[in-house]
Amino acid sequence: MSLCGSVSALSLNLQSSKISMGSVLAFRSGESMGNTLRIPFKKRSSKGAACPLQVVCIDYPRPELENTVNFLEAASLSASFRSASRPTKPLKVIIAGAGLAGLSTAKYLADAGHKPILLEARDVLGGKVAAWKDDDGDWYETGLHIFFGAYPNVQNLFGELGINDRLQWKEHSMIFAMPNKPGEFSRFDFPEVLPAPLNGIWAILKNNEMLTWPEKVKFAIGLLPAMLGGQPYVEAQDGLSVKDWMRKQGVPDRVTEEVFIAMSKALNFINPDELSMQCILIALNRFLQEKHGSKMAFLDGNPPERLCMPIVNHIESLGGEVRLNSRIKKIELNEDGTVKSFLLNNGNTIEGDAYVVATPVDIFKLLLPEDWREISYFKKLEKLVGVPVINVHIWFDRKLKNTYDHLLFSRSPLLSVYADMSVTCKEYYNPNQSMLELVFAPAEEWIACSDSEIIDATMKELAKLFPDEISTDQSKAKVVKYHIVKTPRSVYKTVPNCEPCRPLQRSPIQGFYLAGDYTKQKYLASMEGAVLSGKLCAQSIVQDYELLRTLGQRKLTRASIH
Repeated sequence: MSLCGSVSALSLNLQSSKISMGSVLAFRSGESMGNTLRIPFKKRSSKGAACPLQVVCIDYPRPELENTVNFLEAASLSASFRSASRPTKPLKVIIAGAGLAGLSTAKYLADAGHKPILLEARDVLGGKVAAWKDDDGDWYETGLHIFFGAYPNVQNLFGELGINDRLQWKEHSMIFAMPNKPGEFSRFDFPEVLPAPLNGIWAILKNNEMLTWPEKVKFAIGLLPAMLGGQPYVEAQDGLSVKDWMRKQGVPDRVTEEVFIAMSKALNFINPDELSMQCILIALNRFLQEKHGSKMAFLDGNPPERLCMPIVNHIESLGGEVRLNSRIKKIELNEDGTVKSFLLNNGNTIEGDAYVVATPVDIFKLLLPEDWREISYFKKLEKLVGVPVINVHIWFDRKLKNTYDHLLFSRSPLLSVYADMSVTCKEYYNPNQSMLELVFAPAEEWIACSDSEIIDATMKELAKLFPDEISTDQSKAKVVKYHIVKTPRSVYKTVPNCEPCRPLQRSPIQGFYLAGDYTKQKYLASMEGAVLSGKLCAQSIVQDYELLRTLGQRKLTRASIH
């Protein structure tokens, strides 16, 4: 069997698909490594063959989200930019990073009448939602991205761009694999007729396969302080891991093992003994307080084209700019410690009235000027470190039957969530072959491993999920090709006591701002958190308009004197 490997999606050239620890560390934080391997196979003759299997999927109607408090709050913030007084002289705002945080910052600044210039280091939009097309025209992504009903700023953004129809809503369920029953699943079904949180309570009570009644009762009693204490109680739990909090509340370990290992890995790619309990409580609060909060949708295609490009088109239609292949090399300072310019890798400098860094926290720490490092606002960032994540895509030579048109929680020690994208996503539909996209997590011990080691480990887990269809020796379903995307530093690792380290979007340096899901906002390190951080960053800049104009005039005065 002939094998061939290649590396894509990077501005780096690697000759081997095997990556040592040294070469992994050589990648700048937050960048992704996309590897592909093709295994040729002989296609079956169509003569006498049975009709090809048909894709069976049902996209549910868009749920009614517009009347929730959180949606209306997000809509009000969006409207504030459009209704803001038009600036007599628009601000030129330089933004580094075209992920969702940077795109959101630029979009809402443009809505307010300003002129953002968005700089992206790579040749692809999206940051942690980036994706690439291979030689066959198939897409592979940085991660498996799910859009929840409880993402009000994301949902508003889709509406503002006129692309609500690009979300494929699925049935209101959460589906977990059963490790002790290979090939079987257990469901939490949220009834449409009940309001929140009764629909969530009903879903939990009706599921008797994962938790016993005594375990459900003890878990419910353990959650009472969170329900009664509200947000202050949730914030106070940041110092405890999920595992420690569960034990403190008298919740049986089996509840953690059956449900919260899967949830922890889905939320932050780490296990419950590391994850801050605040993260879980925020998720439960957001997903259960709204009737459709935990309802999921898939984007109908690749994120750069189907989500990011409409934002870019909107920004450019209002006079803003988006420039790819524009990597920041250095933040250059004035004598008073404010930002003078961004120096790019190509030697060019770019100046503006305000500056935003909307990169992952690890990349910003590499750019942090020496003169700022002892300032408390920046020094606290030392504790925020991105978590490694691996995204695996495997194309098979046939249609797999033991799957759903939905996100699935694998409950595997190595895998987090997965989906058959040939069913769940319109652009990836294929009636004859399945493409599984899987999140490999926790990935810290695997990020330096070769592709073949990762695929071998993944296939062993898939053999348990698909015992009748997949075997490790490929005597059943055969692997046609695969792509592996490694992100050595993804979202920040939400371990206990990180919350006080998250910075506000307005920094203590006049004219300098941060955006990113690690910055202070009420949602998790997520797409929703990234979009909201961008809106809050844009809001700070709009509020600082007069100050920034004054700073600009001083800059002109200094320049004329020199």
